Amino acid sequence: MSAVGIGIIGVGVISDTYLQNLTSFPDVEVLIVGDLLLDRAQAQAEKYGVPASGSAEDVLAHPGVDLVINLTIPAVHIEVSRAAIAAGKHVWTEKPLGLDREGAAQLLREAEAAGLRVGSAPDTLLGPGFQAARRAIEGGVIGRPLFAQTAFQTQGPDLWHPSPAFLFAEGAGPLLDMGPYYFSALVSLLGPVDRVSAVGIKAREEREIHTGPIAGTTFPVEVPSTIQIVTAFEAGASAQSLLSFDSALERHGIVEIHGTEGTIVIPDPNQFAGRIAYVKPLGVIRDGMSFEQEWIEIEHDAVDVGRGIGALDMVRAIAEERPHVASGELGFHVLDILLSAQESAATGQTVVVDSTVAPVPLLPAGFDPFAATL
Repeated sequence: MSAVGIGIIGVGVISDTYLQNLTSFPDVEVLIVGDLLLDRAQAQAEKYGVPASGSAEDVLAHPGVDLVINLTIPAVHIEVSRAAIAAGKHVWTEKPLGLDREGAAQLLREAEAAGLRVGSAPDTLLGPGFQAARRAIEGGVIGRPLFAQTAFQTQGPDLWHPSPAFLFAEGAGPLLDMGPYYFSALVSLLGPVDRVSAVGIKAREEREIHTGPIAGTTFPVEVPSTIQIVTAFEAGASAQSLLSFDSALERHGIVEIHGTEGTIVIPDPNQFAGRIAYVKPLGVIRDGMSFEQEWIEIEHDAVDVGRGIGALDMVRAIAEERPHVASGELGFHVLDILLSAQESAATGQTVVVDSTVAPVPLLPAGFDPFAATL
């Protein structure tokens, strides 16, 4: 084999980090970028030295493209991904996999029937930070995991985004915008989810835009802007998760896993590296003893990777005939969890998650995105 041909559909803001990374990995070659706005696609192609640009249809018709990177808006993720499968291409999609279970399940069925693969962001699971944290947990540093706590709190993207209405609309909110990062991490660490209970609120029915050309205008809030979720996992562990666009306290990237023999903090699941440290139980406390606990740092490789590494892993996994890490099946289970949380918040009832997923594999030892392996 040689470098695998890639085509990208959708060249919005996030395409920059994908193009920067994918054009630096020797195992893949970006052949064409496409977008509804042809001039924008052409500009991105010229910026990153991609030989061709055009429409989405041009990407799907390109004979050298084996893998399509779907960076479109969430509302059309399924439509574009299914079109890629119909064109005989593997597909990697930005998160979430889709916005409804039926469409996402149909996509996976069509891919399986065609002998093609689906991958789904986030691929931060492949970063050196998360991989090292997971190896430490599986190595027993905290014993058997019992429960987890995660938190993403911010005042909201309306403070800085020039056009934030879509982030408060159906199909978004903190649940579907940020939830995929946290729940992909939790499922990778603790296994599939059995059931969820959630409570959601809106701080306001309307928000104001604070920056950009339409600053001062307002827009409706269609979904809960804060949601708290209790998750029960099939293996017996549980988790509490907070996702908020309403918090005066800016705090995010909080992931703590508590086990029978210690607690570990792991990197922000929206990043590829970060701090990993754990503490051991204090033991018996006697008069005069200190309550201070020593944090034990876990060093790990700081390989400079970013978005796109999940697609690279897919390419190599196909060649090596092994499962890829950030699979469509994982993306579907996470989507099912998030939609179940949404339904729980709307009804006040605990919702059983019907789907499951096989154990998420680790990256092969020595995985180097900048090595030529094909």
